[in-house]
Amino acid sequence: MLLRLPPRAAFVLRRIGRALVSLGVVVVATFLIVHLVPGDPVRAALGPSATAELVARTRAELGLDQPAFRQFLDYLSGLLRGDLGVSLRSHRPVAATLAERFPTTLVLACLSFLVSMLGAVPIGVATAVSAWGGRRRMVDAGLSWLLGALIAIPNFLLAVGLIALFGITLKAFPVAGWGGAAEAVLPVAALAVGPMAYLARIVHVEMLTVLGTPYMKTARSKRLPARLLYLRHALPNMITAALTTGGLVLTGLVAGTVLIEAVFVIPGLGSTIVSSITAKDYPMIQGVVLVYAVLVLGLNLLIDLVLATLDPRSSIMEG
Repeated sequence: MLLRLPPRAAFVLRRIGRALVSLGVVVVATFLIVHLVPGDPVRAALGPSATAELVARTRAELGLDQPAFRQFLDYLSGLLRGDLGVSLRSHRPVAATLAERFPTTLVLACLSFLVSMLGAVPIGVATAVSAWGGRRRMVDAGLSWLLGALIAIPNFLLAVGLIALFGITLKAFPVAGWGGAAEAVLPVAALAVGPMAYLARIVHVEMLTVLGTPYMKTARSKRLPARLLYLRHALPNMITAALTTGGLVLTGLVAGTVLIEAVFVIPGLGSTIVSSITAKDYPMIQGVVLVYAVLVLGLNLLIDLVLATLDPRSSIMEG
């Protein structure tokens, strides 16, 4: 007889299984990066002036002179040991470089997510309360248009605008680098404004739905204080939808760090992959892509587990 697991344990195992399958696909894809490059990737990385002896030695060091199946087994073995290879450009272990730059990308993404949520929830709740029942339609329409415009602006274009206004014209903030609070203002703003506007619209719609439910109408008829009415009764009933969307936004912010780091010359994973692509440093490209993929998969798994804990009755527990 098959062992029947409790629903929560079965849900966790399903999510972990899906994440592991996705990780396996990512590992195969990153391995194929080098093999799908037209021509000789080592010659492309070293340049046309490299001698035949240097090309042959580099191919041997990377294991590219071995059969493809043996290369894949060596690649898997290296991953299990934490060995991601050696950079063709710096001749340093890829894992060491990524360990130095990963915290910067993670901090940038998390700060941007925090700013997005802290801005989106009050804006969405306040505008929904203001517009509920058809009041202040012009204000609601104007704010909706403004949020839509902010969502439509690409983050790299917003970054250039922020640099031109606050960095060059007003000289209020540094336009490059990373290390202090001042250096973080413009890149975090460039990365957070679009997601904040998107989340604010989601919160606005969800809050209007909650305010229109019968139990909220009953609560309003009792003339409860605004603090109890909106914060205790309305907000908890729309927070799951906000967190679900927020989780998706967080994974998008991780991917969005690539362009923002390149624009602001931030020494993180994003700027690393851009410079590695330019230099055709394939071991470094493999390592960065793998780290980004693991980070996104890990965040998605964490979000699923958190949402299932907050709302065990939701449909997330069913699939």
